[in-house]
Amino acid sequence: MMFFKEVGKVAGLRKKIAEASVDTSKTFLSQVSIAHTRWATHGPPSIANCHPLKSDPKAEFTVVHNGIVTNAAALRLLLQKRGFRFESETDTEAVAILTKYIYDSQPDKRISFPDLIKTVLKELEGSFAFVFKSCHYPNEVVTARRGSPLLIGVKTEKKLKVDFVDVEFAGPEGDAKSLDALAPTSPGGLLAPPSAGPNLLRTQSRAFMSEDGMPQPIEFFVASDASAIIEHTKRVLYLEDDDIAHIAEGELHIHRLRRNDGDGPQVATHRMIETLEIELAEIMKGKFDHFMQKEIYEQPESVVNTMRGRVNFDQNVITLGGLRAYLPIIRRGRRIVFCACGTSYHSAIATRAIFEELTEIPVSVELASDFLDRKTPIFRDDVCVFVSQSGETADTILALRYCLERGALCVGIVNTVGSTISRETHCGVHINAGPEIGVASTKAYTSQYIALLMVALQLSEDRLSLMNRRTQIIEGLHALPGQIRKVLDNDKSLQDLATGVLANQRSLLLMGRGYQYATCLEGALKIKEISYMHSEGILAGELKHGPLALIDENMPVIIIMTQDSLYPKVQSAFSQITARKAQPIVVCNENDDAIPKGVKTIRVPKTVDCLQGILNIIPLQLLSYHLAVRNGFDVDFPRNLAKSVTTE
Repeated sequence: MMFFKEVGKVAGLRKKIAEASVDTSKTFLSQVSIAHTRWATHGPPSIANCHPLKSDPKAEFTVVHNGIVTNAAALRLLLQKRGFRFESETDTEAVAILTKYIYDSQPDKRISFPDLIKTVLKELEGSFAFVFKSCHYPNEVVTARRGSPLLIGVKTEKKLKVDFVDVEFAGPEGDAKSLDALAPTSPGGLLAPPSAGPNLLRTQSRAFMSEDGMPQPIEFFVASDASAIIEHTKRVLYLEDDDIAHIAEGELHIHRLRRNDGDGPQVATHRMIETLEIELAEIMKGKFDHFMQKEIYEQPESVVNTMRGRVNFDQNVITLGGLRAYLPIIRRGRRIVFCACGTSYHSAIATRAIFEELTEIPVSVELASDFLDRKTPIFRDDVCVFVSQSGETADTILALRYCLERGALCVGIVNTVGSTISRETHCGVHINAGPEIGVASTKAYTSQYIALLMVALQLSEDRLSLMNRRTQIIEGLHALPGQIRKVLDNDKSLQDLATGVLANQRSLLLMGRGYQYATCLEGALKIKEISYMHSEGILAGELKHGPLALIDENMPVIIIMTQDSLYPKVQSAFSQITARKAQPIVVCNENDDAIPKGVKTIRVPKTVDCLQGILNIIPLQLLSYHLAVRNGFDVDFPRNLAKSVTTE
C-alpha cells in the first residue's frame, strides 16, 4: 500500500506522485484507491493530518472522511487508555483506530467488512461520509453516509441490464441484539462482535451485468459531488443517510445501518442509477481566469435556465410542476418560514417583501443555525421553505427534519438534483443554475432569487387584483438576461474602482433599504469571503441608530440608490453621510440625473423594484472578484471556507 500526502493544492500532490517511483503501467484484475481533499476542522493543515488516515503503522485499515465525528475526543481518550497511539489531530484517525480495535477483539471469528463497519458506525456521533479500505479485505471498499453527501458513479463498457440496486435490509432478528461495542465483554475489555448472518428481507445483489446477462468490467467512483466524477461517468446513484455500500468483485451491495421499521420515515427499497445532465465543459474554466469569474459571466444564461419551461411570456403564466399539487395547502398556510444559511439566507430576505405583497401571508426568514438554537415553535399549518444551493447544508437539513417532525409542509429550493433536501421535502423547485465550482455561489444567488420570485408569482395567480403587478414582474423577467449582459459590459470600470478608490482599504460599508437591504448583505458577504476585507451591509433606515458614528472622510461607503418607492428615503441617507464628509460610491440607474456631479457612480439598467436587486448585486460580485485578484488571493478557494457546508 502506498501513501501520498501533500498540503495545499491537488496540483502539488499530482507533482509528488509524478516524482515517485511508481510503475503506472502495471495492470490489475481489481484495484482500489482512496483520496480526499480535507477541509481542516480538527488540527491545522499538515501532512500528518492529511487523509487517508491509517489505524496503525502497518495501515491495516485506512479511512477518508468528509464531516465531523462529534464524539471523537471521547473515543480518542478511550483508545489511548487501551494502548493505541495517535499520529494526527484529526477526528478521522479515531475512526480508523476504532475499526482496528473492533477487528482485533475477535481473532477467532472473522466477520464481513460491511458488518465490521456497521459496528463502528453505531459508536459514532456527528455527520460523516466515509470510505474504508483494509488489507484484511483486499480489493474491497465500504462506504457509508450520515448527514454528509455521498454518491457512487458506475462506469461500464456496455449498457447495464438494470438501472437500480436493491437495498438489503437486515431483518428483525439481525437488529434485535443491539451492540454496545465499547462495553467490556471480558476481563480484557474486548468489543462484542456483530451478530453473524442477519436474515435479509431482500437478498438480490446487483452484479451490473450487461443486457445480454454477461458479467463485464466495471469501475466504481465514490464521491461527495457529481462534478468530481463527470469526466469519468454520467451514471450515478445517490446514497441515503445510514446507507452502507460494499464494493467487491465487481458487485455493489447496499445495506442499511438500521432496519426499515415503522418508527421513522420509510426508506426506498432500491437506489436508482441516474444519468447526470451536466457536461464536462460546464465544470471547466474555459476562457476565464477563475471559476468565480466564469460563473458571474454565466448569469444571463443561468437565469434563463431557471425560468426555462416555467415562464410563459406570451400568456404571462408561471408553472412550477414541483409545487402544483401543494399550491392550495400553501395558500391556506398561516405563515411562511424561510430557513437558510449564508447566500441562500440573503436570497430569502431579498424576496420576503414580494412574498408578503403577493400572498398576504406573514413571512419570517430564519438563519437555520439560530432557528434550531431557539427551538422555534412550528405548527402544522406553517409552510417552511428550505433554501440551499447544494441541498446538503447541515444546519438547513437539521431544521428541515425539525419542521417535518412538527407536521409543517416543507418546501425545498435547491440546485442539486438528488440532494438530501430535494429528497426529504414534500415538494419544491430545482433552480437549474448548473454546476457551481467556485465557493462564492454567485449564480446560485440570482437563480434562487428568481426561483423564489416565481413561487410568489404562482401563489398569487388566483388573485385578479394583482394581475397588473404580476404582468409587470413577468415582463421584467423577460428583459432581465439582456440587462444582466449590459451590467457585465461595465466590468472594466469596476476593475478600476477595485484598483483605485478601494485599493488598500481595510473596511467597507454598504447601505440600502427595502429590496436593496439584501443586496447590501450579499455584497458585503462576497467582499468578506473573497477579498478578506471587512465589509458590512447596513439598513439605511438604521443609520441614525449607531452606524452613522463610523462615517467620516476615510470610511469607504457604497450606497444603493436605484429608483423605487423608497428612493427619497435613501436620498436622505445619502445627504446624511455626505454631510459627514463621506465620499460614497453610488449604485444608481442609468437615467438618474438626480445624482450630484462629481460623485462616483456604478450605473445599472432600471427594472421592476422586486427584480432590481438581481442587477444591483452583479457589480458587487465583480467588485469583490477584482479586489481579491488585485490582492493576489485565491478566488476559487478562499481560506477557511468549504464549497458545501456539511457540518454544523
